[in-house]
Amino acid sequence: MDSVAVERFEASRTRLASLAYRLLGSAADAEDAVQDAFLRWQAAERERIEVPEAWLTKVVTNLCLDRLRSARARHERPAGAWLPEPLLAGDPMLGPAETFEQRESVSLAVLTLLERLSPVERAVYVLREAFAYSHAEIAGILDITESGSQQHAHRARARIAAERRQDREADPASARRVVEEFLAAAVSGRTERLVALLTDDVTAVSDGAGLGGRLLRRSTPARVATFVRAGFQPTDAKRRLAGGSPTFHFVTVNGSPAVLAVVGERVVGSVVFEVSGGRVAALRGMAGARRLARVNATWRQHAAGAPTVATW
Repeated sequence: MDSVAVERFEASRTRLASLAYRLLGSAADAEDAVQDAFLRWQAAERERIEVPEAWLTKVVTNLCLDRLRSARARHERPAGAWLPEPLLAGDPMLGPAETFEQRESVSLAVLTLLERLSPVERAVYVLREAFAYSHAEIAGILDITESGSQQHAHRARARIAAERRQDREADPASARRVVEEFLAAAVSGRTERLVALLTDDVTAVSDGAGLGGRLLRRSTPARVATFVRAGFQPTDAKRRLAGGSPTFHFVTVNGSPAVLAVVGERVVGSVVFEVSGGRVAALRGMAGARRLARVNATWRQHAAGAPTVATW
């Protein structure tokens, strides 16, 4: 392949990876999809491709849809039994973030809800909300009618809106104060204060450090507070599992306030928060090494500030 063709593809790589990540919820799978698209670009009759960016978008989108359908056929991603891979602020795979819709489309909350849509509905939603494609363009990408694209978009928005909170974009400074107070209460074992910082309909989901084959779930403030307190309670067994005593850092993950547990330069855990009305409405805890691989790669290039909690 000539250098011009390679440069043409590389100019689109970040956008394609961001698209694939939103469609798949996995950075590793997104990178694989983009690499597969590169191989197809290599083999294509490029002189016959009028708009390379549109051609590449269609190829990546359909590669992702094939992966989604295949994973569901093998029962690898049943709705409600899967968590997206988190991305640290500054990761180029997060893609465009100028509008509320773009930021919303990459939040862990929405990526989780997208799992409940059909693959085509998911693709229409992402292409429309995150990348502002017209319904005519989406119809061409997905080989559906323009009215079909509009119908898929309407259904997708309705399903997501029905399960999303209205107070969805908290003030960053206020959200940080809530999360830092929550973390202090969790580490010190103040269960009553944890309960006070939770909404009445709070939910918590954890991957159980990747040690089991299912997600751990809790609801109601009392149960979530007990769950969180147990998770943050320091023990020798946890220190051995983590490889040392972690420090805790406030960060932003997928546009939401989060806390990373770090041992040395290695991220060993992440808790991502949804804050609504000055309280915590949802938590997603992830400690599986595979799920944190890209966060770790980004963290090593990150100028970490002072930890929120330095001793544990």
